[in-house]
Amino acid sequence: MKVRPLPRLATERLILKLLEPSDASLMARFRRENKDHLTRWEPTRPLEFYTDGFWQMQLRVAIREFRSGSSVCLVMMDSVEQEVLGVCNYTNIVRGTFQSCHLGYALAGRHQGQGLMHEALMASNQFIFDQLELHRIMANYMPRNQRSGDLLHRLGFVIEGEARSFLKINGKWEDHVLTSMLNPAHIQSSS
Repeated sequence: MKVRPLPRLATERLILKLLEPSDASLMARFRRENKDHLTRWEPTRPLEFYTDGFWQMQLRVAIREFRSGSSVCLVMMDSVEQEVLGVCNYTNIVRGTFQSCHLGYALAGRHQGQGLMHEALMASNQFIFDQLELHRIMANYMPRNQRSGDLLHRLGFVIEGEARSFLKINGKWEDHVLTSMLNPAHIQSSS
């Protein structure tokens, strides 16, 4: 069985890739520095989530899941690959008749408002559609997170509905707006 090479996507300002376990300290630092900023948008995290040891294990799992085809957890790096700026996680990849995944993302607080997440998701969505040939990317956001809703809209995601008490975020069940984006190549070929 051929081993799938790990992706490395370059944009104008970013490198997107799966981190090696030896780079765990970079991810742990990103998580510690952005803990206060991201807490209101994410599940409750255990204390070990912010440690190098946790991320060594998690990055090994991310590589294994990429190779098995169940996820693509990309890390947004600055152009010299010294700082983690954010993450773009494509998880719950289902094949068969579904050919879809879920997208989750997070950006460092000090890098908001610079268009970096838009730049990253343009490249990573293209990778998911072109290289993995998935049909649908689903992304959900809380109604109070209009910044995330605006980003998804600009990327071409379409609102498909709302789900009450959908995900447990920061210890509380939160409603979410459900969106998705279809692979443009599949839309053109179906008409």
